[in-house]
Amino acid sequence: MLLRLLAAFLVGGTLCALLQIAVDRTALTPARILTGTVVAGVILSGLGLYGPFAAFAHCGATVPLSGFGHLIAEGVREEIDRAGAVGILTGGLKAASGGLSTAILLSLAAALFGKSKT
Repeated sequence: MLLRLLAAFLVGGTLCALLQIAVDRTALTPARILTGTVVAGVILSGLGLYGPFAAFAHCGATVPLSGFGHLIAEGVREEIDRAGAVGILTGGLKAASGGLSTAILLSLAAALFGKSKT
């Protein structure tokens, strides 16, 4: 278990450090870098490379935004196998619905119980 935690920490930390360097050292906006990270996760998942990477690094590879892209790509792939072409539209939403719902509900709770500052 300690090795799994170490791998997750090292991989996740390295991904975050590389992306922070990209934010600090390039003219790209953070939004473009984050969007590119999601797209990279989709592409690597489509090529069959992200699955083994996620199996090695566990949450170090699934928590960053590249893991979100992988989740969407896998959801689309599974839904296409199950429902055909309509899975292109529904697969990503089904796969990511739990995380998106949680983010929306927690944001609502923060807005209701927190004080906004200017």
